[in-house]
Amino acid sequence: MLSILITQFIVLWAVIDPVGSVPVYLSQTEHLNAKQRRLVALKAVGIAAGVLLFFLIAGQILLEAMQIPLPAFQAAGGLVLLLFALTMIFGESKPEQETKISEEVSHSELADLAVYPLAMLQSLRPAP
Repeated sequence: MLSILITQFIVLWAVIDPVGSVPVYLSQTEHLNAKQRRLVALKAVGIAAGVLLFFLIAGQILLEAMQIPLPAFQAAGGLVLLLFALTMIFGESKPEQETKISEEVSHSELADLAVYPLAMLQSLRPAP
């Protein structure tokens, strides 16, 4: 029983990749104060946990309802990873827009930052 829990913890650790998330979090929240950073971190963790729990419970049901076989889903996931890798290697295809950093960050902007990239990137990582 303990070995199963350890195995599942290691898989979850690899999927969430907290060490790889730190640079994303730091770069996305560098213009925020400590209270706003804490709020973004808590929202990101909550949203990522919710997405993971939803697909843990309903993922197989959804795939069966849409009649998508697991190998097709795995192939599509591989293509998405390929596209992410190509973007990382070659950069964005469109010019980056300059963002203005203001002293006051609205509550909706904090929520947007917590959802993407922080929570979504963690919950969408494929299992090893």
